[in-house]
Amino acid sequence: MGSVTFPSSCSAVSRYLVRRVQGASTEKSPCAEKIDEDAKWDGLKGYITNTDLSGEDVIKQYTGLWVVERAFRISKGNLEMRPMFHFTERRIEAHVCICFIAYKVYKELQRLLPSYGIHMSVDKVLKIAKTIPTVYVKLPNGKIINKTLFLTDEQGQIKPLFDM
Repeated sequence: MGSVTFPSSCSAVSRYLVRRVQGASTEKSPCAEKIDEDAKWDGLKGYITNTDLSGEDVIKQYTGLWVVERAFRISKGNLEMRPMFHFTERRIEAHVCICFIAYKVYKELQRLLPSYGIHMSVDKVLKIAKTIPTVYVKLPNGKIINKTLFLTDEQGQIKPLFDM
């Protein structure tokens, strides 16, 4: 049977090992007692906090944390927002406002898609929308006419969003 080697700095593993010294050699082997003791806590989740909230309120706050984390993932990933370094308070506020509006539009589109019978993700709809051309024609009398062209079947599927 082979042997398993653990890095000496791996505290997560080393706390389950027992070190036995026999002469000049040292041997590490699993400690069943420590493993069984920790197994009692398997499947449980604990919170450490420095607030005055009750235990129930702490749990409620952490239960909703995934919503905030998902918003940041959407902002950074799907909306491709990146940090900008502004030096005036007005520009910082404007940047935060633009990011918030972009996220709000994303979430509103997510809410509207099912009501229009569009069974696609917001990301897919946005990808398709980027391929839809709009033609502008200026007539001799100065009037401008525009026409949005839905050329593919996918573009046609999201057309109801443009008819709002």
